[in-house]
Amino acid sequence: MIKGLYEAHLPVINMEKSIEFYHGLDLELAYQGPRVTFFWIEKGKSWLGLWLSEHAKTPYHPSIRHVAFYVELEDLKRVQKWLRTRGIQAREAFGVSGEDQPLILCNDTHYHAAIYFDDPDGNSLEFITPLKLDAEDVVYHDGMTLKQWLNANHL
Repeated sequence: MIKGLYEAHLPVINMEKSIEFYHGLDLELAYQGPRVTFFWIEKGKSWLGLWLSEHAKTPYHPSIRHVAFYVELEDLKRVQKWLRTRGIQAREAFGVSGEDQPLILCNDTHYHAAIYFDDPDGNSLEFITPLKLDAEDVVYHDGMTLKQWLNANHL
């Protein structure tokens, strides 16, 4: 099921300074927002999320306790059943109940499908797959599920 690590997250105090730093490491900017910025490590396969934090000077930030595993779309379509057979329930994320996931995430023109759950220590885990990168002609609305997205985009 798991094919690799898709994303890692770091808290930052100064987003502009951090963008300059990671851009200087030749990472491609994927998305820039007011509180979060993503850089491609390998486009379509892995990225780094930088989260603006008022508390970045302390050793804990929620973004440190999140890992996303890359899975293929066909696996993501059946992941609810796969998790349940292991006694794991998906949890609410971005206003979408665990039962209604996988959900669609959109950062500008990058679309991903994901499902969220927790490990026994409360660490946030995610299975994610990229759907369309650099796409502008896609039907999308907040709270859209993978099934709705596939139907709306005739995929």
